[in-house]
Amino acid sequence: MNLFSDIRNLVLASLEILQTNGTLPKELNFSNVTVEPPRDASHGDMSTNAAMVLAKPAGMNPRLIADALSLLLVNDERVISADVAGPGFLNLCLKQDYWTSIIPFVLNMGTNYGRATIGTGIKVNVEYVSANPTGPLHVGHTRGAVFGDALASLLDFAGFEVTENISRILGEKYVKSETPSNHDLDGDNLTTEDAKANQPSKSIQSDILSKFKAFSDNKKASDHLLPFLLKSYL
Repeated sequence: MNLFSDIRNLVLASLEILQTNGTLPKELNFSNVTVEPPRDASHGDMSTNAAMVLAKPAGMNPRLIADALSLLLVNDERVISADVAGPGFLNLCLKQDYWTSIIPFVLNMGTNYGRATIGTGIKVNVEYVSANPTGPLHVGHTRGAVFGDALASLLDFAGFEVTENISRILGEKYVKSETPSNHDLDGDNLTTEDAKANQPSKSIQSDILSKFKAFSDNKKASDHLLPFLLKSYL
């Protein structure tokens, strides 16, 4: 349940009525029509740019479109008033019980309220921090960790299939399996020279490649990135 989406659907339905009765031409693209909070809260609860973005393609004065649209919107039981402002912006005031009607829905959804599905079926890898086990950490890693973790969480909330730091995961697997000091990844015994002296076995390369390809659907990208991932952790 999204109040702004609901009112936008109301605006779009009203625009279609204006097309049906001949006020607006049939061939119009409504994709740029928005419903959002007005810049000045005293102007109302929501504002739509419908008349402004449709005026040019419709070949009409935006205020005439806004006037016709306001007559339809004000008839909806959720709308108290629909006032035309400036050259054609339309400001809406909504009934109080419409705002409060969302409360039970929010409580019922709990922490899942606001989840979206726009990323469904899309894989995203978010790389951040990637602290090399042989290199020093610095304050930038802290900033990157916070930003990266927040971004990954946001993408996950939007429905994306998120993998975090795949290069670090694959790199650590290689380092643990192939370096002479695989029991110590804190840097006390592991050196760059030790790591470079060991080349990845075919089995390790194959295992890492298969795991990376399981994430990446692009074979060309996978083949190109594998050597980079291995070198990044040596």
